[in-house]
Amino acid sequence: MMVVSCDEPETVVTNYVHPDGSVTRKIEMRNIDIKKKISGIQVPFDSTWTVKDSCEISSKGDTVWIRRAVKLFKNVDEINSAYKTDSGANRDFSRQAGFNKSFKWFNTEFRFSERIDRKLSFGYPIQDFLNEEELVYFYSPDDMRYKKEHSSDSLKFKALKDSVDKKIEIWTSKNLVSGWISEFSKQVKNLPGEQSVVETLKSHEDDLIKLININDKKLDSLWSNGIILKKFLSEAEYITFKAEADSAIEMVAEHFFVDFKDYMVRIVMPGKLIGTNGFIDSSQVLLWPVKSEYFLTQQYEMWAESKIPNRWAWVVSGLFVVFVITGVIVRVIKKG
Repeated sequence: MMVVSCDEPETVVTNYVHPDGSVTRKIEMRNIDIKKKISGIQVPFDSTWTVKDSCEISSKGDTVWIRRAVKLFKNVDEINSAYKTDSGANRDFSRQAGFNKSFKWFNTEFRFSERIDRKLSFGYPIQDFLNEEELVYFYSPDDMRYKKEHSSDSLKFKALKDSVDKKIEIWTSKNLVSGWISEFSKQVKNLPGEQSVVETLKSHEDDLIKLININDKKLDSLWSNGIILKKFLSEAEYITFKAEADSAIEMVAEHFFVDFKDYMVRIVMPGKLIGTNGFIDSSQVLLWPVKSEYFLTQQYEMWAESKIPNRWAWVVSGLFVVFVITGVIVRVIKKG
């Protein structure tokens, strides 16, 4: 899950993918104070970018500062090098770009992707909790969610939102508990009596989750007083393993509640789009939100595929067909 910072700029990264594999990346940062030194940007950005600052007046009459930056990357290797040396707000997260170009005779096909590796080594994928419709809503950009929730089908989407929110709570609790048990089992490994205690906790994972969800408002006091663990462990076991249990909770919380700054990714592909897992924004450009819950327990990949027709291949194929047909006609005439 994410810890939000209020002073972060609203950032959109657009990748203009070229047929030769080069990529023009444009960054638009809104609501930033251009008088301050740039820091805490969500994506790699440095002095090698071409920068232009401007301001706009919002519909509410507020002044909105905008910083636009652009840079041409020769290939995705340069983008990945920038990710590896990034010192910005999201530097602790593993991100990679990918590009593939394949010749299919009549067409040349392209695939571009941005991938963020999963943050946690434990946990359950979100697909185990949400159905297909709920997954689409979960990954949707906020403005698209808002429009649906305020459309003529608002009741339908409100019910969908409530269902997703409830299942996300269950998903979050299950990941926390499974992560805690996993970390606890590592810390007590080879200690006397550890095997039976770990097996007991694993067998009562769902009971732990229910207990946490029911008592979420007073969870801290119930934990510190040992009430939660004593429901599943004996007094002696609780005393023996209390320090490891507390340490495991701290470790899991440190990894689970991450300090990640959201942003948006857009991709413009060469030629005709033939496949993607993205959304289409108001300017008809592919769009993906980037939020920490998307890659907490699984890899998050944003990809698009397109094709450009090889006109010379069509010409060659056409000439070949004409040649074959002509040959057949000449043979028929000779036989006649």
